[in-house]
Amino acid sequence: MDGLTADRRDALAQAYSTTRALTEAIAAPLSDADATVQSMPDASPAKWHLAHSSWFFETFVLRDHVSWYRAYDPAYSYLFNSYYEGEGTRHPRAARGMLTRPSLEQLLSYRAHVDQAIAAALPTLPDNACALIELGLQHEQQHQELMLTDIQHLLSLNPIEPALFEPAYIPPAPQVGPLHWVEGREGLVEIGSKGPGFAFDCEGPRHKCWLAPHALAHRLITNGEWVAFMEDGGYREATHWLSDGWSWLQAEGIEAPLYWRKDMSGWTSFALDGRRAIDPAAPVTHISLYEADAYARWAGARLPTEAEWESAAQNIPAGGGVQLDGAACPRPVAAQEQESLTQMFGDVWEWTGTAYRPHPGFKTAPGAVGEYNGKFMSGQYVLKGGSCATPRGHVRASYRNFFYPHQRWQFTGLRLARDL
Repeated sequence: MDGLTADRRDALAQAYSTTRALTEAIAAPLSDADATVQSMPDASPAKWHLAHSSWFFETFVLRDHVSWYRAYDPAYSYLFNSYYEGEGTRHPRAARGMLTRPSLEQLLSYRAHVDQAIAAALPTLPDNACALIELGLQHEQQHQELMLTDIQHLLSLNPIEPALFEPAYIPPAPQVGPLHWVEGREGLVEIGSKGPGFAFDCEGPRHKCWLAPHALAHRLITNGEWVAFMEDGGYREATHWLSDGWSWLQAEGIEAPLYWRKDMSGWTSFALDGRRAIDPAAPVTHISLYEADAYARWAGARLPTEAEWESAAQNIPAGGGVQLDGAACPRPVAAQEQESLTQMFGDVWEWTGTAYRPHPGFKTAPGAVGEYNGKFMSGQYVLKGGSCATPRGHVRASYRNFFYPHQRWQFTGLRLARDL
């Protein structure tokens, strides 16, 4: 972002205002109690998301680049640091739900304080500090999705299963036809960020890789197809499962995707607008890598590699599919039957069979912000494409999400691939 013009600074200021407002709109229906409780170690309270995303701007922009700025509260540097070792000690992640204070109201005041300081400083900030604001906005968009999924998990554990949003009208889904297979590129291809525009460090550098003949399913796997897998003993037959996955399934008593429950009328699922019957035509979601891999084996297929998925998505507009356009209940929808690739962006994050490791030539940025992605390149798998809870405009073909293979509280689903 060298040599920022006044117009570009104005655009950055508008993006800052819009992004920050959406975060608060997502949290607006919550009580202080809703925003405080932590449902599991992988999730964070909404209060913590609200504060941490402000801590990022306060620390890396205001503290480091604005001489007149003074910290809102020195204790916040301990309470709301996430994992930045370079920023010192921090409150344990698994105990974030113990932070009954500061209150939700106090943390909203903290956000307003940071926002006012950013607005005052932005016209004269150096370009490298403006680049950190852009990184912080992308970071906050990630937290918007995490807030929604963490809130959903929290509310699902309440016996009365309260809804965050009013139930949305969903028009009847079209009938979903059989899968079609779309041949992918083969031979030497390039993947990774090539610009212009923002990309996280882990998306680059752009590099060449070799693809064997293969095909991708033209759409995502649906709830109806997942029920067929379940009814055929998918969760009971060890031959479909990786050894670690089978051990996880047995230890956790897993019998269906997260939030699914069967009653006299059939399968239902809990979402941010409450519990409702599953839509057989909608993409299956809230499944682990272990489950996705088992389904693929059962179906006589496999998961795509990251390179296969990305090479296929490079010329597809990233604004398609169901994505988060505002603080409303996200809802996947079924794809229309067609023979070309569809649902590549939005709806659900798609598991790949590729471990989250650095692209060739990857180097971490200097300083604490260099801890942002590179330090997590161990034991996790890449997901592509975004979800119904991803802010529209946030993802692109090179975007690399990553989770551990057992995790499934995010909007995670699958697309099949096969060798040719």
